[in-house]
Amino acid sequence: MNPAGPKQAPPPEPAEQVGVPLPASVPRADPRAEPKRRRKIVPDLVRGTGVIEAHLKQLPSSPGVYRMLDANGDALYVGKASNLKKRVASYAQTAKLAYRLSRMVSETETMEFVTTHTEVEALLLESNLIKRLKPRYNIRLLDDKSFPYILVTGGHDFPRAVKHRGARNAPGQYYGPFASAQAVARTLVALQRAFLLRNCSDSMFATRTRPCLQYQIKRCAAPCVARIDKQAYGALVDQARDFLGGHSREVQERLAGEMRSASEATDFEQAARLRDRIKALAHVQGHQDINVAALDEADVIAAHQQGGQTCVQVFFFRGGGNYGNRAYFPNHDKNDEPAAVLAAFLGQFYDNKSPPRLILLSHDVPEQALIAEALAVKAGHAVELSTPKRGAKLNLVENAVINARDALGRRLAEGSSQRKLLEGLAAAFGLEGPPARIEVYDNSHIQGRDAYGCMIVAGPDGFMKGQYRKFLIREAKPGDDYAMMREVLNRRFARAVKEDPERANGTWPELVLIDGGQGQLGVAEEVLGELGIDDVALAAIAKGPDRDAGNEQFFLPGKAPMRLEPRDPVLYFLQRLRDEAHRFAIGTHRAKRLKGVVRSALDEVPGIGGKRKRALLEHFGSAKAVAAAGLSDLESVKGISGAVAKKIYDHFHAGS
Repeated sequence: MNPAGPKQAPPPEPAEQVGVPLPASVPRADPRAEPKRRRKIVPDLVRGTGVIEAHLKQLPSSPGVYRMLDANGDALYVGKASNLKKRVASYAQTAKLAYRLSRMVSETETMEFVTTHTEVEALLLESNLIKRLKPRYNIRLLDDKSFPYILVTGGHDFPRAVKHRGARNAPGQYYGPFASAQAVARTLVALQRAFLLRNCSDSMFATRTRPCLQYQIKRCAAPCVARIDKQAYGALVDQARDFLGGHSREVQERLAGEMRSASEATDFEQAARLRDRIKALAHVQGHQDINVAALDEADVIAAHQQGGQTCVQVFFFRGGGNYGNRAYFPNHDKNDEPAAVLAAFLGQFYDNKSPPRLILLSHDVPEQALIAEALAVKAGHAVELSTPKRGAKLNLVENAVINARDALGRRLAEGSSQRKLLEGLAAAFGLEGPPARIEVYDNSHIQGRDAYGCMIVAGPDGFMKGQYRKFLIREAKPGDDYAMMREVLNRRFARAVKEDPERANGTWPELVLIDGGQGQLGVAEEVLGELGIDDVALAAIAKGPDRDAGNEQFFLPGKAPMRLEPRDPVLYFLQRLRDEAHRFAIGTHRAKRLKGVVRSALDEVPGIGGKRKRALLEHFGSAKAVAAAGLSDLESVKGISGAVAKKIYDHFHAGS
């Protein structure tokens, strides 16, 4: 195994951008007619087919990527082709198209094309564009967060083991990926217990004069104060690298032999320390819970489909150990087959990740050889896509399928419960139907300072955290909660009226819930009335007289305050909405306040930018130490000239 992994290759450069102007015979909307309004698309299959046929006349027969765009310029679909002309021509044969594709063609206003040298380049570019443009007719991977690694640092006599996320530019060896930050944290704690590696920063390491708490609780060998020499510490680092690199059995056997030798020599204290280290390694292996022979580096990817939805489970195996798993729920048409979903998933999933040498799949996917070649180009090494039929590898895939099935079952059950709650909410508030989008608003401040208004969003699939918004209060007077709510709602809905008057983007709420009482509801009514909005339901939620949960009052326009039964599931649902808005508002305010608290005294020194500030802090360890430093000490810092040192010294010693 090569722990560091190869450096990811950049996406290939497209060969040529192809743009074909539409002839006058194909009608199109005049973009000058409504310069500031997004036009609502009116499906027209004949017109859409005409757009496609107009482009065909000049299209090349080379590989490339095509984009179908709607009247607003948004991507409807991104596809790749080995022969652009032949592939695009298939969309003009409307009699052979499925209903979904006919709908897509009818919404197509224009097309854009990029030719590439090879079909592999086209596939890589297609995956990249789908992730970036999010076309609604493609199968799309919605959650694509990066994964954490463990980094054993380089460039230091006493390396440390730390969690790392993001670009792997720092020197050292990387181990992973791990499915979650919790898995990394658990492994790091075990590594500290087993190998006594430090986790402190280099600046803290350089300024220690006595062992820290990590040494006292037997998680560090304290190299900072020479409790262990460089050679002995290096041996611990090598053992940790061996363990993370897949040689855990050899490491344990070596430690067990040392423990026996210490015991035979009646050095029972050393034997006890070695015993504790062995137990720590066993703890990690217990969570990894699998050791597959000859499976050094592999991802296991399995799909299960039910109810028009698909769950894709990804398991990470490195060095024979299970580094965790994660469930994904790609967005796709209900008629898409699992194999097609998996094929689209692979390209998008590995767009910003280095694929391992082996990927085990639950289904044979279309163009499997082409996808493997594209991943190999990206990774810089051979990549095998395999669908095992027997043996231990098949057992791994079957286990992943079971996990995918269970995760999808939980999601469908939660979705069903959510729909019932929305139906109950509609009945309780007298709405026309279950709301597809609920927006909840709350404010947070301390005596008017650092005031924020916050909006959270919920729908049939639960909280939509990507839609959350925060509003820094700019105009309202400190402490005037009504004015703050007025400002937030006015900014939110004035922008909505301007940017999406036709309500075509799905970003308009059907219910607005205010955390407050009758007064806050009145403010919301006034704001929406002034903007001419009369079809968004409003409600306010306020705690009862004793401010205890379960006794909430609800205020609706034109109705007397109401309460729900204490054990009504709809009441609990509304409480969760209110509490989530409160959590988001408090978190936003706390982050702002903390940012001000941790502002360094160095920020007040004129001419001290981020680079010099970092150099000073790394040298002295804290802003307080910088303030107490003498002029000669300041001049000794790399990057600090005599003039700058004098400026810093004078700033902290003015008037002394």
